[in-house]
Amino acid sequence: MDIKELNERIQQESQFVDVLRAEMDKVIVGQKDMIDRMLIGLLASGHILLEGVPGLAKTLAIKSLANTIKAHFSRIQFTPDLLPADLIGTMIYSQKTEEFLVRKGPIFANIILADEINRSPAKVQSALLEAMQERQVTIGDQRFVLDEPFLVLATENPLEQEGTYPLPEAQVDRFMLKVIIDYPGREHEKEILRQNMKQEFPVTSPVIEPAAIINARQVVKDVYMDEKIEDYITHIVFASRYPEQYKLDKLSPLISYGGSPRATINMALAAKAHAFLNHRGFVVPEDIRTVCHDVMRHRIGITYEAEAENITTVHIIDDILDHIEVP
Repeated sequence: MDIKELNERIQQESQFVDVLRAEMDKVIVGQKDMIDRMLIGLLASGHILLEGVPGLAKTLAIKSLANTIKAHFSRIQFTPDLLPADLIGTMIYSQKTEEFLVRKGPIFANIILADEINRSPAKVQSALLEAMQERQVTIGDQRFVLDEPFLVLATENPLEQEGTYPLPEAQVDRFMLKVIIDYPGREHEKEILRQNMKQEFPVTSPVIEPAAIINARQVVKDVYMDEKIEDYITHIVFASRYPEQYKLDKLSPLISYGGSPRATINMALAAKAHAFLNHRGFVVPEDIRTVCHDVMRHRIGITYEAEAENITTVHIIDDILDHIEVP
């Protein structure tokens, strides 16, 4: 199939995206980037970590998205006393049948909201890790495959760190994107105010079946990516590992470790999904630059020297993008 035919096919296949966005806009005001990143995760089968202060509609957006695709939604409030069995389920003894039966937990859903994920201890996080990576859970000696689409959207509160458990790098790396959510603008805030003063708060309606999302995921993989774009992605990731090879010597003492191969894979998948959202059958450099920060910000480790100078991963990614030649 040539590029023109592929582009026409993608334009046709991606029409439902506008319907989804319009439905989400009924409820969510002034957070277009957050909605787009959630759709990228949905279309690219990648989990998302959302970080923002309370009250920025993170939970509302996730629940609204689940409603629009007729998906089974489950919210899990992570707390320090949470047990793995509270997440995945457990074996219970039935006196009637005199045998142990499996009682499935809230992880058996299509879209999971893991609220304040950094408040759970290591055992719970490891149970969630298996579900995220393997798309399955183990209860007793039985394994259960999770239904598709399966998407974990986890939230973190950056303000209150008392009683939290920092997520290990192995788990953070499993998230395709880490999205930082900021306050809405003043006009959007006014619109939010008016919306909440109405007699009835708007809700989203189901507009698409889960099967259509599974089909769209296959179509997203068909989006064309030129070899020059592939080189651009690998140069960005390698510059985070070996900055001195790209004449970025000033970054060497600031970076403790760079992006893993998952960064390369997820940047390509996210870029393809972003092109799909924009009804394009091919990836352009702007797709890479749009998703780069969300893919890389949790995959670059910074040194104490960087922290002392108040240099963040965002500054490092900005330097890399400014330095690497755009194809």
